[in-house]
Amino acid sequence: MRLNYPMQDVGKLLFVIGLVIAIAGAWLWSGRGLGRLPGDISYQSGDFKFYFPVTTCVLVSVVLTLLAWFLRR
Repeated sequence: MRLNYPMQDVGKLLFVIGLVIAIAGAWLWSGRGLGRLPGDISYQSGDFKFYFPVTTCVLVSVVLTLLAWFLRR
């Protein structure tokens, strides 16, 4: 007889979500992600390079928000 422990299920779900976020972050960080979209901030001066993907962050946020909204329905 197996007892149902809901906290174990939550722990497994959080682990999977964390793993997916880590893999997605590594993929985007490696440069093979969405690339440099218009609106991303890029600055280079000599040996100094700065890149902040504003548009990419907004796009990922919108997609994840819509995904969460659809999954809750």
